Amino acid sequence: MEKQLPILNSKTHKKTTAPIRVLQFGEGNFLRCFIDWMIQNLNDRTSYKGHVCVVQPLENGRVKQLADQDGLYTVILQGINEKGEAVKTHQVIDVLDDFVNPYTEYEKLLKYGESKDLQVIISNTTEAGIAFDENDVDLDLAHITPKSYPGKLYALLERRFNVLGKDGEIAIMPCELIDDNGDKLKEVLLKLATLRKASKEFIDYLNTSCHFTSSLVDRIVPGFPKDEFEELCNQYGYIDNNMVKGEYFNLLVYRKEEFCQKVFPLDKIGEPVNCIYVDDVHPYKQRKVRCLNGTHSSMVPVAYLANCNEVRESLENKVVGEFVKNELFNEILPTVKVKDVEQFANDVFKRFLNPYVHHLLMSIALNSIPKFKERDLPIILDYKAIKGEYPKHLMFAFSSLIRFYRGYRVVNGTKQEIKLADDPNILAFFKEIWNKYEADKDVESLVHSTLSNTSLWDKDLSKLTGFEAIITNNLKEILAHEDNFVELVDKVNKN
Repeated sequence: MEKQLPILNSKTHKKTTAPIRVLQFGEGNFLRCFIDWMIQNLNDRTSYKGHVCVVQPLENGRVKQLADQDGLYTVILQGINEKGEAVKTHQVIDVLDDFVNPYTEYEKLLKYGESKDLQVIISNTTEAGIAFDENDVDLDLAHITPKSYPGKLYALLERRFNVLGKDGEIAIMPCELIDDNGDKLKEVLLKLATLRKASKEFIDYLNTSCHFTSSLVDRIVPGFPKDEFEELCNQYGYIDNNMVKGEYFNLLVYRKEEFCQKVFPLDKIGEPVNCIYVDDVHPYKQRKVRCLNGTHSSMVPVAYLANCNEVRESLENKVVGEFVKNELFNEILPTVKVKDVEQFANDVFKRFLNPYVHHLLMSIALNSIPKFKERDLPIILDYKAIKGEYPKHLMFAFSSLIRFYRGYRVVNGTKQEIKLADDPNILAFFKEIWNKYEADKDVESLVHSTLSNTSLWDKDLSKLTGFEAIITNNLKEILAHEDNFVELVDKVNKN
């Protein structure tokens, strides 16, 4: 530091007070840069007055670090705004008022179940967090901290019912990145109630007084700005060990539920918060997964083999950028049936060009095969059903993905290793078929082995009329043009 700076806390920054209306399971970067930032805006911009108690979901967590700064931290937002301008903002968040480590303060957690002020329960406990744990069935939940999030939530709701009865209404609004997250969480709780032989009254309470909704969340959050930390502290005039960086773009979609919408009116804030309540979240999930994640997954093998290393760099490359744009707007968009999809796609393109985010292609490349199966293969099949032909850019991306798993790219005539990261069985499969190719140079056999492997795609793609022939021809072209792959991509753009 250029000079000794004070720590960000309530002695150096004014902190507001409000009743704790939100119990939040999760203290990580995403919730603090997304939901808590929204709650801050809800307090600042509307008549709502409500703060947050943060619950540490795992034994190893960081609620102590947050408590050490009295819950104060800085959200740094960087990206492209609605006008296409590069923006960078920072804002101190002061809505975190209390912190619970349930592994050392279990009774304090359960006590929150008795609170009449409490209205909302939020969670982001990773995709694996909403899962049934058989250990919760026999555990003494009144005295022993369960490891699973549903187990902790069950114990809290049981205490709430015992103290407040059916009047203890609560909105349960998870943010985990799984389909129908609220419905799945409710299923686990009801399963627990049945196996624990809960009373009919408590099961009725779960069904009628606990209001579950499902969500879609969307904001890229790089997290703690380690490389810029000292510079930012000097700029802001304080040390903040909990600062978090996110992109400017944000989107939160909740399924309409009257009680949830009443007690958590994030949709009433307006800009810069983008929260909506809708009848059906699924189309918005499809829009996000296909336009954002699907474009990411299909971009990686093409851009990386073209010797690009970052997302923004890829789009700024004239040939690769045109390829990605053609793929997104001409092949992905026709398969998405939701309003504003074209505007959303334009926003995605802006996000990819964010000058403040260095998004490495190889970080997206993790588990590329299952990602392509979940995100891009359905687009290819839907496009074929709609247009009567396969999408040429996505089919070329699929062919490039197979080549990507050969494990190297050619840079200035020299082989450069691609550090593949995927399921060991998937890596072993591709190593085997590429070793076989090195011996016999049989592209047809390599492609057939790949497409017919149902463990990769959950179906035999070699049986789809014309599919195998296109991939085979593409891969032959790719293998014949390893030294000038970009020219081949340009050829795809122009055909």
